[in-house]
Amino acid sequence: MTPRLQRLFDALNDIGLAPIERLGEITLEVAAADYLSTAERLKSELGFEQLIDLCGVDYGAYADKPRQGPRFASVVHLLSVRHNVRVRLRAFCPDDEFPVLPSLLELWPSANWYEREAFDLFGIMFEGHPDLRRILTDYGFIGHPFRKDFPLSGHVEMRYDPEQRRVIYQPVTIDPREVTPRIVREPNYAEEISPVKNG
Repeated sequence: MTPRLQRLFDALNDIGLAPIERLGEITLEVAAADYLSTAERLKSELGFEQLIDLCGVDYGAYADKPRQGPRFASVVHLLSVRHNVRVRLRAFCPDDEFPVLPSLLELWPSANWYEREAFDLFGIMFEGHPDLRRILTDYGFIGHPFRKDFPLSGHVEMRYDPEQRRVIYQPVTIDPREVTPRIVREPNYAEEISPVKNG
């Protein structure tokens, strides 16, 4: 661990948080009830003035095995420009059927679209967000496409119908197919070619 990272690790321990260091990065994993208060402390006490990224994660069948514990989490990457350090904050939603966490929008306005994206793609609700609506999928879209139980081909497809002169939705018509590449070569491809004799 670098001296700068060690100072951050010690500072987090000093204010009662339990940091985890792995691969040169520090992560704080907190309960959903402590998510907002921990974020406030990171900003006010340790100077993490910039939210770099916030994303949803579906840990269902994580690492090719079923996960024990909550399924959905919000992962936040924060930057302290003053101290030139980064920290990751992760909180799991307590309810898999209706995942909810507090919004970080009041602390970092840049969380706005990130939280909307996590809602749209994973279905994580952010309590206190003033405009939580879809941002990447259509307004009438049903489901959350980054959840691991969402089918890869989706449920519906859309196309333009020239007779109705509008876009219509219909059930998916994609047939499952084998994606093994087929190699086509001419006969005698690998046979040795004899040198031509000039006579």
